[in-house]
Amino acid sequence: MTSSHRPFGLSAAVAAAVLLLASVGCSSSGASASVAVPSPPAEEAALCQALAKELPDTVAGLERSDPEPGSELTAGWGDGAIVLRCGVPRPEKMSDPKAQGVEVNGVNWMLERPEGSGPRFTSVYRKTYVEVSLDARYEHDAGPLGDLAAPVARAVPCALAEECS
Repeated sequence: MTSSHRPFGLSAAVAAAVLLLASVGCSSSGASASVAVPSPPAEEAALCQALAKELPDTVAGLERSDPEPGSELTAGWGDGAIVLRCGVPRPEKMSDPKAQGVEVNGVNWMLERPEGSGPRFTSVYRKTYVEVSLDARYEHDAGPLGDLAAPVARAVPCALAEECS
């Protein structure tokens, strides 16, 4: 007589491995909560530190949840749904005369649509670049910029006064 049963040890080991992989995959400290910290010149870093003091506790109804590693140059809301990086390099796309832009509450932003993620906005006409990345749920919604525009306007002066309102 042949048995179709597997030894209990094998099933338990497989189940444990699957459970471990599932829990790692659901961890809130995943890639979305980790960002590269910019390394701007000292003058721009000072502007970013001033901005860090101005940032709100909530953006688009999402609670502050800063990414790792912790830095005054980065901030986040909603476990990676909205990520701000201050002092980023000038995006190549800014040289494109066909680049799309939007003005939100007196701050101008250039729009990029990176493949496989939500929109990314970078401030323009400011003394340092502020980048805001949104996850896919904001594919057609620049609303979170409304909560960030006033702090950016207060902390990061215009580089071209005639372009800022």
